[in-house]
Amino acid sequence: MPLRNIKLTIEYNGTHYHGWQTQLPKLRTIQRTIEDKLKKILNEKIALIGSGRTDAGVHALAQIANFKTASSISLTKLQYALNSLLPPDIVIKKVEEVDLGFHSRFSAKSKVYRYIILNRSYPSAFLKDRVYFYPYPLDINLMRKAAILLKGKHDFRCFQLKDKIERDSIRTIKDIRIKKRGSFIYIEIEADGFLYGMARSIVGTLIEIGKGKAIDTKRLLKMKDRSLGGPTVPASGLYLVKIKY
Repeated sequence: MPLRNIKLTIEYNGTHYHGWQTQLPKLRTIQRTIEDKLKKILNEKIALIGSGRTDAGVHALAQIANFKTASSISLTKLQYALNSLLPPDIVIKKVEEVDLGFHSRFSAKSKVYRYIILNRSYPSAFLKDRVYFYPYPLDINLMRKAAILLKGKHDFRCFQLKDKIERDSIRTIKDIRIKKRGSFIYIEIEADGFLYGMARSIVGTLIEIGKGKAIDTKRLLKMKDRSLGGPTVPASGLYLVKIKY
């Protein structure tokens, strides 16, 4: 059987995982959990390639991953088998066979992340670990004005958390939208890539601006100083929404 390249669209609640990427042997990650089930189904060791890492506690509506296999299993059977073996907080939404040259990470053009804030005086018993509860008033218009200045190609070092690997900090934010619906505020960011903690650091800074703190995002980008921005908000409110190819 010739080698096949299989693409998975994955939904998960990241609350009980140490992020997407397999790291230390004993840490429970999304990648390792799916690889273990694939090994059982296909009877071969699988190297699952994700579109990018999501941090501990971050969720995904449509994470993309691919792997190569010599198995002739049908796509329908593979999806059913995976969903029957995986824990209920990981679901395979779609299984496709793609060109051998497709790479979940390197073929991606942009990624869309969404942050959800529950902005009211009391929390939710049902949404714990799924939104960020913020009980104080926020000025959405101030947040939108500051967010517009982040669009485009910039050095986003001021929004990067300390990383184990030195990375190029130049990224392009293609779009950033802030919407308020009832008690929920949605901040959606599309970029060609994200630095470690970048989305959550941007949201934390926008919240500080929304509550009235004078932070000039244009100056912040110029100074490249993380300490001048707002705090990094919790992972619980962050969702990987879409990968664009």
